[in-house]
Amino acid sequence: MGYRVRTPDGELAYPTLRDVEVAYTQGLVDPTDEVLEDGHTTWRKASSIPALARARPSATGRMGWAQKAGAVTAVVLGAMALKLILSDEWGLRGAGIVLALVMSGVLMWLTASAARRPASPKD
Repeated sequence: MGYRVRTPDGELAYPTLRDVEVAYTQGLVDPTDEVLEDGHTTWRKASSIPALARARPSATGRMGWAQKAGAVTAVVLGAMALKLILSDEWGLRGAGIVLALVMSGVLMWLTASAARRPASPKD
């Protein structure tokens, strides 16, 4: 059975309540948005539907504070690595290469943590 969600920006259709729940946890559906089940005539607030009330909306959005800190760290490490690699001393170049490897580890962690976000609704 399908569901329609009415937001201030318009309406969206979802094939199942699970899809609405996923959108709710990702912040695409707010607790104050209205939900209508196909075959019914009464719109209900999303927060009044038990399955959605149990679901916890993401408080930090798609990128938590740890991921933001990791991104900033990667930029700083990359800038430092580039500066050291472009220097004239061989010892500093080696340190720059080590920093570049550390930066690649941070970027791999960021990629893995971004891949663990909640699943999107299936088509």
